[in-house]
Amino acid sequence: MRPAGEVRQALFDAALALTTPERSPTMLELAHYAQVGYVAARRTVDNMRRAGDLVPVRWRKVDYCNRPVAEYCPPKRLKQAVGAGCPLRDAFASWSRAVI
Repeated sequence: MRPAGEVRQALFDAALALTTPERSPTMLELAHYAQVGYVAARRTVDNMRRAGDLVPVRWRKVDYCNRPVAEYCPPKRLKQAVGAGCPLRDAFASWSRAVI
């Protein structure tokens, strides 16, 4: 398998640097931080998502787009990016259903 290209490595490093428990970077933020062109970032982030190198965490409303945009993080940081869960939601999710 070929090693990752410099655009892919720059975007992955940007995702590692910008991911926090409260917020993860969007594709445009990744491109700005990695100093990569938008078209190259768009194609590479899509390939990285398909390969499993980046995972969409949540959606965020931004001022430069009418629809919410995805926030991405590496799978290693997924637990950190999601942050502390809601205890009530976790309790409801852990209940089992009756199988009849």
